[in-house]
Amino acid sequence: MPPQILPDQRVGLSRASSIAASSSSALSHRLLRLLPLRSHAKRIVLAAECAAGSLPRPALEEDDGGYGYRLPPKEFQEIVDVPPNPSYYISPRRDRIMFLKCRAMPPLSELAKPDKILAGIRIDPSSNTRSRMSFFTGISIHLLMDDGTLGPEKVVNGYNDNAKINFVGWSPDGQQLAFTVRCEDEEGSGNDLALWVADAESGKAQPLFKSEDIRLNAVFELYVWVNNYTLLVCTIPLSRGDPPSKPLVPFGPRIRSNEQENVVQMRATKEMLKDLHEEELFDYYATSQLVLVSLDGTVKPIALPAVYTSLDPSPDEKYLMLTSVHRPYSSIVSYKRFPKKVELWTVDGRFVREVCDLPLAEDIAIAANSVRKGKRLIRWRPDMPSTLYWVEAQDGGDANIEASPRDIVYMEHAEPLNDEKPQLLLKLDLRYRKITWCYQSFALVHEYWYKTRRTRTWVVFPDYKNVRPRISFERSSEDAYSNPGSPMMCRTPAGTLVIAKIKRSREEPYILLKGRGASPKGNAPFLDLFNVNTGEKERIWESAKEKYYESVLALMSYHPECEMQLDQLKLLVSKESRREPTQYFLKIWPNKKQVQITNYPHPYPQLALLQKEIIRYQRKDGVKLTATLYLPPGYNPSKDGPLPCLIWSYPGEFKSIEAAGQVRRSPNKFARISNNFPLLWLAKGFAVLADPTIPIIGEGNQEANDRYIEQLIASAEAAVNEVVRRGVAHPDKIAVGGHSYGAFMTANLLAHAPHLFCCGIARSGAYNRTLTPFGFQKEMRTLWEATDTYIKMSPFMSANKIKKPILLIHGEDDSKVTTPMQSSQFYDALKGHGVPCRLVILPCEGHRYAARESIMHIIWETDRWLQKYCANNSRNIQVMETSVETQQPPTDGVQASEDLTLNFTKISSLNQVDTVGLL
Repeated sequence: MPPQILPDQRVGLSRASSIAASSSSALSHRLLRLLPLRSHAKRIVLAAECAAGSLPRPALEEDDGGYGYRLPPKEFQEIVDVPPNPSYYISPRRDRIMFLKCRAMPPLSELAKPDKILAGIRIDPSSNTRSRMSFFTGISIHLLMDDGTLGPEKVVNGYNDNAKINFVGWSPDGQQLAFTVRCEDEEGSGNDLALWVADAESGKAQPLFKSEDIRLNAVFELYVWVNNYTLLVCTIPLSRGDPPSKPLVPFGPRIRSNEQENVVQMRATKEMLKDLHEEELFDYYATSQLVLVSLDGTVKPIALPAVYTSLDPSPDEKYLMLTSVHRPYSSIVSYKRFPKKVELWTVDGRFVREVCDLPLAEDIAIAANSVRKGKRLIRWRPDMPSTLYWVEAQDGGDANIEASPRDIVYMEHAEPLNDEKPQLLLKLDLRYRKITWCYQSFALVHEYWYKTRRTRTWVVFPDYKNVRPRISFERSSEDAYSNPGSPMMCRTPAGTLVIAKIKRSREEPYILLKGRGASPKGNAPFLDLFNVNTGEKERIWESAKEKYYESVLALMSYHPECEMQLDQLKLLVSKESRREPTQYFLKIWPNKKQVQITNYPHPYPQLALLQKEIIRYQRKDGVKLTATLYLPPGYNPSKDGPLPCLIWSYPGEFKSIEAAGQVRRSPNKFARISNNFPLLWLAKGFAVLADPTIPIIGEGNQEANDRYIEQLIASAEAAVNEVVRRGVAHPDKIAVGGHSYGAFMTANLLAHAPHLFCCGIARSGAYNRTLTPFGFQKEMRTLWEATDTYIKMSPFMSANKIKKPILLIHGEDDSKVTTPMQSSQFYDALKGHGVPCRLVILPCEGHRYAARESIMHIIWETDRWLQKYCANNSRNIQVMETSVETQQPPTDGVQASEDLTLNFTKISSLNQVDTVGLL
């Protein structure tokens, strides 16, 4: 199905030359849409000659849609089609590195496959797994040599070349790896998943199950390694028949009742269970029979069939913690809030006990930091054989209720002795976030509170009752400059993650903290040696600041008890620069020798010489702002003059002016161009201002959104003034765009700051906040508590103020609060006021777009919009505004405007051509 396009109103500027366009010219443009890629490329070369002045420029053609999916200029396709670099996956013993190959984008046919949307998830019924999953196309393994180099590549083999690989996992000892394989027939219909196991030494792989009757159920967690030789796997019950069919005669009316007068406030939801038939379908696809399977193929069923959502073996390999959901289900919340049961079983199939059975949780307050009642986040202690820990809210889970303590952390053995009560580990006055454990020593407990942005880190000694907990760090979560970093982790022999202990001459306990190193000069990642007892820190490594951006990724040293000698450290680090793509290195102590292990080529050499700069400026109220300015290769503002400019951003909320003004980026990071990022338009001679900070600040008891419009305009005005002051942007040729909340920002700026921008691109946005009455983003007040704010912030309510052209793009299957109805209604409101606008609805796409056809089309749409309303925008922009305000009937004529020909030497040499007129 092609994208649905609602054309822009024929109001405003057009080229006068299009009035006289000949029918043969129009025919040639129509034929262009049918030509193969090589013919299209010839037309692009023709456009280059037009840009250089050797041929007259073709007329800019109007387009009303209806032509199916379109392809952008070839230079865009070449950039977007570059496949991503392989992902890496390190073995538990740190002696091997696995590289997983993947592709750039899936075809639309994969997204168009029929699926079932149940309880907040999408299920592929043909393979009984989640639909629309990305996948890997190949696996290779390298042994890590003592000198830091990689051994010969071992390609995992045995499966078909067209196999889709998912669910890759190392065994605890790293000698085996498990993964699933999917293959499709020629019609593209899916078939069953197959679980395979490969030997890490040889790469030879084979299916794990010998019987074809055993089919996998991957709707939730598919499998876990119980030990080095056994896996616990979710399978489809052998007794399962055909899926339940929807009755021709409905069960009855759909009824929702609140006669009990409960207070249940829910943010906008979609794709929940609608009726009894969908409840039956959910049970049908999600119910699993657990089986233990050994590497020789021996299968043993365990526990009763249920909707298992999590499988977790104990570190000592004796127990299994099984989490499932059960009826009664809900039509207003996802499966995550269904009644939840947690049980303990032994690996030989003996039921131990029920840890908890939580009721349906429809009534969780919408306030930030509100949680479920009862036991939550139940986990195994990773440093002990079989000890559970969990958290329980003392405020009923409602963040609006004052309570001290607010959370309590408990511990308990898997099989406690008679009358043995859970051990209280720590009482917290803020909301619990997580625990990181050090091997049979201490733990770091993290708590936070959103409203005040406070965060604390406690040091506790769970096995030493006479040692009192103490605060190690307390700070604002917004303060990037004071962030101490996070502990480096290592794997135990059981495969669990714990904090690595570092040993030096003294017996004091040290750990390693890695952080981004934010500062006014930009991020410079670091590695600190931290004394847990005294709180003293020593910086043992920091990224080079002049040219490169380096970051610590993982600890490559291994010790069974996770105790490392400082002078024997091995780290996996990444290294990149503005013009050099990310490469991986091993850094080896004591001399910090670096050994490069990858050598990826530049993904888009045609933009290898792009210019990048972190710029600082401030808005009129004194708040300091930051942005990343990108300029085309070879561009010189003093010689070439100002460019058309695209500003792409996403607002953020802060509690303090100081935090809002901090720098959280690096000038030395490589400019990787994703398929939805505006850097593509550097290839068309645009300046791009990426991610200018748009802080919405509410200090103290102030609500940030009460001054949203005022602060939004001030930040945008400061960004525009800065690029104009630098001489890199033409003041009449600045476009603004964004995705999701950035689209919301874009629409508001065109409504309330029309003097700043010539047009806008808004993707997957929500424009009417009365349709999200119980909060949005970080707004925790309801529509009835902050009516004026909701109304004022909604660009839908200001559609009559928008005069500049706006392109709206939305995924038809967007399941978030940003439903496509938001864009459709906004388009109708704009059209009702004669605003130049265009709405593109992408079939089968969600909140973010995935299919190659969709991505290429939105690039084509965006490029068309930018060329028509930005690059070729006339200074006499008032013509458009006047025609909108007076509601004059649209004309077929297009006012001639001065062409902007960007013919920089380096761009031309890289075939960067202007394709204005090629639709």
